[in-house]
Amino acid sequence: MGIMDFVKGGVREMMIARPDDKKQLIVYKHPDQNVPFWSQLTIDSDECAVFFKDGTVVGVLPPGRHTLQTQNIPFLNQLVTQFTGGNVFIAEIFFVKTQPLFNVPFGGPISDMVDPMTGELVTPRMFGVFSVQVVDPARFVVGYVGQAAAGDNDTVLGWVKGLFFRGVKTVIGELCEAEGKSLLQATALRDALAQKFVSRAPDLQDIGIRVLKMGDFDINFSPEDRQRLVAAQAEVAKANRGVQVAKAAAAAKQFELDQQFNQDNRYVQNLAGNWQNYAAGEAIRGAGQGMAKGGEGAGVVGMGAQMAVGVGMGGMMQQNMMHPQGPQFPVPGMVAPQGQQPGVPVGPQAAVPTAAAGTATCPKCAAKVVPGKFCAECGAPMAVPQKRFCVGCGAELSGTAKFCANCGTPNQPPA
Repeated sequence: MGIMDFVKGGVREMMIARPDDKKQLIVYKHPDQNVPFWSQLTIDSDECAVFFKDGTVVGVLPPGRHTLQTQNIPFLNQLVTQFTGGNVFIAEIFFVKTQPLFNVPFGGPISDMVDPMTGELVTPRMFGVFSVQVVDPARFVVGYVGQAAAGDNDTVLGWVKGLFFRGVKTVIGELCEAEGKSLLQATALRDALAQKFVSRAPDLQDIGIRVLKMGDFDINFSPEDRQRLVAAQAEVAKANRGVQVAKAAAAAKQFELDQQFNQDNRYVQNLAGNWQNYAAGEAIRGAGQGMAKGGEGAGVVGMGAQMAVGVGMGGMMQQNMMHPQGPQFPVPGMVAPQGQQPGVPVGPQAAVPTAAAGTATCPKCAAKVVPGKFCAECGAPMAVPQKRFCVGCGAELSGTAKFCANCGTPNQPPA
């Protein structure tokens, strides 16, 4: 008996639901596309029903019992066929599980990866469990089954696990590189990896699937890959230790140089005033040491360098001291007195005595010369006037004084 006879026979209700032996399937497709008007559609609390027509999603019904009529469900108007007089809907109905699926096992090789720490090409393997949920049933049906008959859960989840592994490879590589870790140390980043796996699964989101939570998982390697990684890490660690030792040695040497520089700088500032005075002082000290030894083993030539520097410094200092306006600072080898500004004369600005300030007549050659013990012309001894003192008070008298300027006592001529 055909569907038309069934409808015309007066049967107004027909029960549509997922069979009990198909309750475990993530996706179940109702086998008949001809759905009578007034049929009762029962949807369990952990699923929803997706209606398709001509490859397009027409509508989605939530859990509960629904009477299929256009008054209750407006989108059914798109499914009514006029060929049957409006008594039959033509649609494909998919029942999709929306409750979370826990403890879904996965495992296998992730694919070839370059270790960010050692540069070795290895193939990590990952095993564990996770929980997933269909968050967009219509997108899941379109993205996965393509409106074909849905397979068992192993087939569905196998495809989901493949997409999940795409994101796993990217997440592990990025996190190890950011943390400066080798793939061999990825297990130590378990918590961070778990969070990244949940938030970074774009391929799954595109088909309406979301990873809710990661369970226990382990990342391991074949014996050959592990051995190569361990050997490479040992080489990297050795190189890093060499770099650290070199850095420590360089820092220690720099500290030593800094200390020596500071010590020399303080010595120069405290003893010589500046580098020029320090060098002049060292030259004079060397000249003094050479002269104290009497020029042993070298004679005049051996002391030449030190003597030349010492004599030169002495000449410059003498010229400076004989400056018409007094000693000028800075003077090579001398430090200006405290409070004395460089270039300012010391003491009263008196002119240095010259020959014009006073002369004496040589008793031998009668030349007018600067007063002194010997004549500057012939070398004869100069007469030194004898000093006279007052017989009354003892004050010194000038050569022509007739009375004492202190007490008025008459001056007694010398005997």
